[in-house]
Amino acid sequence: MRREIVLEQARFAKNGEAFVPVILPHTWNAQDGQDGGDDYWRGHGVYQIDLPAPTAGMRQYIQFEGANHVAEVSINGKKLGIHRGGFSTFRFELTDELRKEKNKLTVDVTNENCDVYPQQADFTFFGGLYRKVTFIEVQDAHFDLLKDGTQGIFVTPHAAGLTRVDAFPVNADGCSVVVDIRDADGDVVLSQEEKAEAHTVLKLEMDKPHLWDGVKDPYLYTVEVRLCKEGKTLDSVSTKIGYRSFHVDPEKGFFLNGRSFPLHGVSRHQDRLDKGWAISEADHREDMELIKEVGANTIRLAHYQHAQFFYDLCDEEGMVVWAEIPFISLFMQGQEAKENTLSQMRELIAQNYNHPSICFWGIANEITIGGESEALYRNLGELNALTKALDPSRLTAMAHVSMVPMNSEHVYLTDVLSYNHYFGWYGGEVDENASWLDEFHAKNPDRALGLSEYGAEAILTWHSEKPVNHDYTEEYQAYYHHEMLKIFEKRPYLFSTYVWNMFDFAADARDEGGCRGRNNKGLVTYDRKTKKDSFFLYQAYWTVKPMVHICGARFAERAPSQRDVTVYTNCDHVTLLINGERADEKKAVNRACVFTDVKLTAGANTIEARADGAAVDVITLYGVQKPNEAYSLPQGAGTAANWFDALGNEAKLEFPEGYCSIQDKLGDLLNHPQAGPMLEKMMAAMAERTGMGAGMQGMLKMLRAMRLSDIIKMAGNKFPAGMAVELNEKLIQFKK
Repeated sequence: MRREIVLEQARFAKNGEAFVPVILPHTWNAQDGQDGGDDYWRGHGVYQIDLPAPTAGMRQYIQFEGANHVAEVSINGKKLGIHRGGFSTFRFELTDELRKEKNKLTVDVTNENCDVYPQQADFTFFGGLYRKVTFIEVQDAHFDLLKDGTQGIFVTPHAAGLTRVDAFPVNADGCSVVVDIRDADGDVVLSQEEKAEAHTVLKLEMDKPHLWDGVKDPYLYTVEVRLCKEGKTLDSVSTKIGYRSFHVDPEKGFFLNGRSFPLHGVSRHQDRLDKGWAISEADHREDMELIKEVGANTIRLAHYQHAQFFYDLCDEEGMVVWAEIPFISLFMQGQEAKENTLSQMRELIAQNYNHPSICFWGIANEITIGGESEALYRNLGELNALTKALDPSRLTAMAHVSMVPMNSEHVYLTDVLSYNHYFGWYGGEVDENASWLDEFHAKNPDRALGLSEYGAEAILTWHSEKPVNHDYTEEYQAYYHHEMLKIFEKRPYLFSTYVWNMFDFAADARDEGGCRGRNNKGLVTYDRKTKKDSFFLYQAYWTVKPMVHICGARFAERAPSQRDVTVYTNCDHVTLLINGERADEKKAVNRACVFTDVKLTAGANTIEARADGAAVDVITLYGVQKPNEAYSLPQGAGTAANWFDALGNEAKLEFPEGYCSIQDKLGDLLNHPQAGPMLEKMMAAMAERTGMGAGMQGMLKMLRAMRLSDIIKMAGNKFPAGMAVELNEKLIQFKK
C-alpha cells in the first residue's frame, strides 16, 4: 500500500549565500513581502532536502503542493523536470534515480519576472516552497500519480443518483478496480468492480441520494477506489463527493438543488502576517471559522488555486466556491504565456474536479486592465473552450475590471460574468453602484451578473463622526458596506456578491492611509485578531442567531459633537443602557439602530446594548471635551488625506466655471484642443516610465468616462499629491 512522508526539514540559500536550515513550508518573503516599499525580493532560491531511504520493490515520487512561480527539481544532481505555475500540485518520479540511501533533492524556485502568471497584481507574490512537500511510495501497480497532479480518479455525481468514476491505473495488468461509496456514517451504500484498464470507467446508480445542500446541509459521501489483484489491495485512494444540482437565472439569481439560494460571500487571499503564504492547516481552519461566523455562504478563492485543504473545508462547511487561475491584470503576448494560462486551468480543474463546493471556474480577473485586444480575446476564448471541454458540469466565469464597457465582447464570453466595482472608494459615489447595475441589467437582460469585488479600506487607528471617502476610517468602511447591502437587497438578479476582502492582505507596493505594504479592505485584520465594525454589519444581514454589536469601540474618546452610537443587529429592537441605566430603545432599520447624542459623563462610560433579550454587547466610551486629533489621518500620511482633502480647499484647488479642471471626464479633456495634447504628452511620459506602452493607452481608453479626479484617486501613491494640484492649475487655463 501507499506510504506518504511529509518532509519538513530543508536547507535554503539565495543569491549564492550559505545554506541555512529552514522548516517547510517556507517562503523567503515573509517579512519583506509585507513591509511596503515595493522592494520584496524576487529571484532564485535553492532548497536541499534529504530523502528517506527507498523501500525495495516500491516506486517513489516527490510531491509539491505549491512552489512559486517556477520550480526546477533535481535528485542527486540529475534534473527531473520543471513546473511552471505557483499554485498547483505537481509530482516527479524518483524511482530510477534513487540510491539505497543518502539521496539529496534539490529544488530551484523562482518568483522573478517571467512568462508565468501572475506578473502584475495588487498583492505580494511570495516565493518559495510554501506548501507541503511529500515523499510517496507505491506498488508498481498504482493509480497514476503523474496525471496533472491528481489522485488519478475523477468522480461525477448527479443529483438524480447516477455516479460515474473515471480511474487511471498504471502497470495494472490482471488487476481490477473496485469502488465503494460510503455514506456519512461510514456504511457502504454502493459498490462495483471492473477489470482495470488504462482508463477504467465505472457507473453506479444510487436511489435518492442525500443532497449536498450548501451551508444548510453539506452532506458528503466518501468514494474509495482500490486497485486489486488476486484478492490483495495494491493501491487505494479516496475522495469526498456531494450530490447536488445548480443553475443561474439572469433574473432570479443562483439556484441550488432547485431552490433559490442567493450567494452572498467574501473573497479570500491566503497570506498571513509574518508568514506570507507558508501557512498551516490551523490557519486555514481559523479562516474558515471566521468566514462561517460572518455568515457567508460562498467564497471567491482569489486570485489563484488555493490549497487542497481549504477546498476540502469548503466542501465540509457547504460553501459555494468560485475557483480561478491567476490570469490577472497584465496580459502577456506570446505562445508560452498563453500555454501557461491553459496549463494552469487544466491543473486547477483536474485537481479540484471532485469538490462539490466548486460551481464556478474563473478564467481571468481584470485582465483587460491594459486594454482589449484580439490576441487577448483569442486567449480568453481558448481558455473558456478548454474549461467547458474539461468540465461541462460547471459554469465558466470572469471578473471584469470596472471600466469594461457594458457591450464589450468580453461581457458575452463566459457562462456568467461579474464586475469588480469600487464606486464610492476609488471613484464616484457609492450610490453609483445601484444605477450602474440596473443599467447593465436593462441592456443585458439575458446575462447573469454578479459583483466579484467591492470594498473600502479601514485602518483601526482612524475614526470620524462624519466619515468621507478615502479617510480610511472604520466608520466610512461601515457606511460604504451598509449602502452596498441595501443595494443588493433590492436586486435579486445578482447571482453572487463577494466582499473584497475577508482579510487584510499583503500588497508590498502600497503605501496609503498611513499603512505600508497592506491592502486594508478586509473585514478582519491581517493577523486575524480584530473584527472591524463592518464584519458585524454583515453578520447582522447574513446570520439568524440573535446578535448585537455596538460600533466604535476603538473610537473611544467622544467629544460632545461625536456622541452618536450605532448598533448593528439582526433582531427587531435594541435597548441601550448607559452606566447601567436604561437610556433608549429603538426599532432596527436596515439592521441598525442609531442612538443620537448619547449622554456621556466625563471619563469612562459603560455602554450596553440588548437586543430582544437574546443578545448583549458592551463597550466603554470616554466623555471628553475636545475631539482627539489622533483619530484623524495626518496630512501627508499615505495618499489619502493630502490631495483628496485639497479638492475641497479652494485655496489649493480652484474649479472656475467654464474652464477645464481635474473634475472633468478624461474623454472630454482628451478631446479638448489644448488640454488634450498636454494630457497625451504627460501620459506618454508615464507610459515610458512605467513600461506599459500600449497597455497604458488601452487602460486610458477604458477610463475615458471617468472624472480625472477619480482616476487620480485610483492611482493612489503612484500619483503624488502635488501633481494633482499642479495638473489642475494647468487645466484651468483652458476655456471649455
